[in-house]
Amino acid sequence: MSEIVVYGKQECADTLRTRALLTDLGVAHAFVDVEASAADAARAAEIGGSTRVPVVVLPDGAVLVEPSDDEVRAHL
Repeated sequence: MSEIVVYGKQECADTLRTRALLTDLGVAHAFVDVEASAADAARAAEIGGSTRVPVVVLPDGAVLVEPSDDEVRAHL
């Protein structure tokens, strides 16, 4: 994986905040809408260990679940 992947919901405030932060920082990321696909929802739950979103998967394999802005910045 060469980019950040954000698993989340289109209308979720935490997902929107995390994606906005990445965009504001100029960090490329892919978005996977877990409400659009049961398989994607299952994958996010498997990766994150729960159904909480967003799940942020970093290029080094680190996984953040419902991260704060500070947590996201610390991993960039």
